[in-house]
Amino acid sequence: MAVTFDSSKDTDVLVIGGGPGGYPAAIRAAQLGARVTIVEADKLGGTCLNWGCIPTKTMIASVAALHTLKHAADFGLVAENVGFDFTKIMARKDANLKKLVGGIGYLMKKNKITHLQGFASFVDRSTVLITKHDGTTQTVTANNVIVATGSVPTKLPIPGLDAADIWHANHEASKRVVDGTIAEGAIWSSNEAVTAKRVPERLVVIGGGVIGVEFAYTYAGLGSKVTVLEFLPRVIANMDADLGTELAKILKKQGVELKTEVKVTGVTDNSDGGKTVAFEGKDGTVGLVEADVVLVATGRTPFTEGLNLDGVGITLGSEKGRRAIPVDTKMKTPVAGIYAIGDVVGSGLAHTATAEGLVAAENICGHDAEMNYRAIPSCIYTEPEVASVGLSEEAARQAGYDVQVGTFTFQNLAKAMAINERDGFVKVVADKKYGELLGFHIIGPHATDLIHEGVVSIQLENTVKELMKTVHAHPSLAEAVGQANEDVLGMAIDKG
Repeated sequence: MAVTFDSSKDTDVLVIGGGPGGYPAAIRAAQLGARVTIVEADKLGGTCLNWGCIPTKTMIASVAALHTLKHAADFGLVAENVGFDFTKIMARKDANLKKLVGGIGYLMKKNKITHLQGFASFVDRSTVLITKHDGTTQTVTANNVIVATGSVPTKLPIPGLDAADIWHANHEASKRVVDGTIAEGAIWSSNEAVTAKRVPERLVVIGGGVIGVEFAYTYAGLGSKVTVLEFLPRVIANMDADLGTELAKILKKQGVELKTEVKVTGVTDNSDGGKTVAFEGKDGTVGLVEADVVLVATGRTPFTEGLNLDGVGITLGSEKGRRAIPVDTKMKTPVAGIYAIGDVVGSGLAHTATAEGLVAAENICGHDAEMNYRAIPSCIYTEPEVASVGLSEEAARQAGYDVQVGTFTFQNLAKAMAINERDGFVKVVADKKYGELLGFHIIGPHATDLIHEGVVSIQLENTVKELMKTVHAHPSLAEAVGQANEDVLGMAIDKG
């Protein structure tokens, strides 16, 4: 259904935020014929490209390559005096980011999207004031607005951390990169960890979720003595329990010390410029661990500062978080003509933000689109990688399913042996009554690529027997997915 926009407005769609939700939303709206303006306070690409997904994965790739070189003998190769230059690792990361940011800028021009840099604040439902970095202002009227302002590192109310000068939005962190003052202290957020000038000898990571374990792997691989302090009973506690158990074993083998079920109670200064982190166990025991750097990796919080949401009638708070903008499955807020997507609604994943952005843009342009969260993959880029989609075994049982589980380890797979990456397994969760596939959980080589077979299966409501008819190439890592699925019925060919 075609939509006729009010041509007296400056733009049909104003997108506030140019991250992985905002810029795809802008492009989709332009593809569907709308006049589009996008405003971003920092660089295009948002947190994911500039501060999260891409810099961390680029750093991880360097660490993984270093690991391979150190184990060259396993391949019958000789590599002597293997080491690294941290400055060059970070320069490679910066070069990748610059190229990708430039690519998004090109896409804005290609799709005739007006790009403004500055801070947005609602004047009324259809009027937004843009304050540019030089202090000048511009008012933009819009038929529809999509809020995609992302998130900031979550501040912890812990003595010694709460007053740390690290709790910044992206644009402020970027200023500190330019003036060279970022990551100079002994307390870091993820922003400092991806812009560091040095590898700390001793690193304490507070938080054993996705962010925490990725940085633990990265810095341990570069020689840091890493200790992870996690409040919950296991690392990556939001994923299937077997994944967390296996990842903990692998991280420990890589030299990472894990302390779970501990609460950080304070951080104090050391005479050597480092920090001492105090923590308390579930049983009341207390402990101390010294660090050159303390990395706070406890997640991110929706960023709505300065938007004047109250002024247009939007009250923060939803089932996704008390700071999240409430939306329905069409990404509509309670105020007509205003949509919100991504971290600011509590979604937390870049690819979820992209999907939400497309849904918002399509609804604005007269299509009937709705967000479905049933088959959203979650990925962790340690080595080996971790990926999951659908229900965990625990969640499936709690939901009342008669659960069947199949597993297959990579150590039984010829391709895994060939590439010398044999850690991990694939786990498939299914409903016994109908054979419906409910969840896929992978820890192992290229797990974040393999998971998409599970994503498609769950999206299409596939069954165990239907997937058994799917031929998997040999030799390939994907065979592990096929055989784990076969194992649900006890019919995996190569399971010992």
